[in-house]
Amino acid sequence: MRYIWATFGLISLSLGALGVILPLLPTVPFLLLAAFCFARGSERLHDWMLEHPRLGPPISDWRENGAISRRAKLLATASIVAVFGISWLMEVKMTVLIIQAVTLSCVMLFIWTRPDE
Repeated sequence: MRYIWATFGLISLSLGALGVILPLLPTVPFLLLAAFCFARGSERLHDWMLEHPRLGPPISDWRENGAISRRAKLLATASIVAVFGISWLMEVKMTVLIIQAVTLSCVMLFIWTRPDE
């Protein structure tokens, strides 16, 4: 069972890494999921993530305070606006735009109601 958790952790970590460069893919949720999986599958990888200078702080902020850094909020906001703008420019159907607007608004509400750190 530990191997399954570790495998899911590695997949989540990989998706989080891709999220750094792909605007539609979130980074922090996948890092949180990877930490959760590693806690059950690999103590060594879990400790590595928490001690990592780039990966550790967002995980610790979320664990301790349910916080999302101001920088992460701004990057998420920019990504969401860009994605919606691209959809608008591509003349996506109005129904899809409305669904996208409602969903992204809920995401933004969640992000911006979390503490900063």
